[in-house]
Amino acid sequence: MKWMVLIMAWVAATPLWAGDLETDLASIQQRWAEIQYQLPDDKKEKAFETLAGDAEKFVADYPGRAEPLIWQGIVLSTYAGAKGGLGALGLVKDARKSLEAALAIDENALDGSVYTSLGSLYYQVPGWPLGFGDDDKARKYLQKALAINPDGIDANYFFGDFLLDQGEPERARTYLQNALQAPDRPGRSVADAGRRKEAKALLETL
Repeated sequence: MKWMVLIMAWVAATPLWAGDLETDLASIQQRWAEIQYQLPDDKKEKAFETLAGDAEKFVADYPGRAEPLIWQGIVLSTYAGAKGGLGALGLVKDARKSLEAALAIDENALDGSVYTSLGSLYYQVPGWPLGFGDDDKARKYLQKALAINPDGIDANYFFGDFLLDQGEPERARTYLQNALQAPDRPGRSVADAGRRKEAKALLETL
C-alpha cells in the first residue's frame, strides 16, 4: 500500500491544469500566426490588441509559468509593430518586462524562445533616448537562443536578420538558409510557412 500512497501523493501534487496550458498555448500561437501572416495590414492592430487581452488572461491563469509570459511578450511586441509610432514604445517596454519575467523563471522554456524574443526586441527597438535598443545585448541573446536551439527556425531567422542589419550579409545568408531548412514545428504550420517566406524575401536581397 505504501507505493499506492506515494503515487497518489504525486498525482495530488501535479497541477491539474498541466494539459490545459498546452491547449491554451496552442490557441494563442495559432491566432498569432493567423494575424501575423494571414490578415491584411490594416486589420492587424485591432486583432493584436484583442490577442494582447487574451495573452494577459493566459498569464493570469498560469502563475509562475514562463510559457505564458513568453507569449505575452511576443504578442505585445508584434502588436507594437502593427501599431507603430510613439505609441508602440510603451508596448515594447511591457513586452520586455514580460520576457524578463519569463527568463527569471525558466530560460529553456519553449526551446529558449525567450532569448530569441528579447534579442529581436533589442535590435529592432530604437536606442536611447527614444527606446532601449542595444545591438550588443541583441547579439548576446540571439546567440544564446541558438545555443539552446541551433536548428530552430526562429533562432536562425532572427540571427540572420540581425546580421543583415549589422552589415554582415554573408554570415546572414548562412542563418537564413538554416531557417529555410529548419524542421517543421508540430501545430505551427502557418507560422513556419510565414517565417520561411520572410527568410526567402531577405535572401533575395543578398
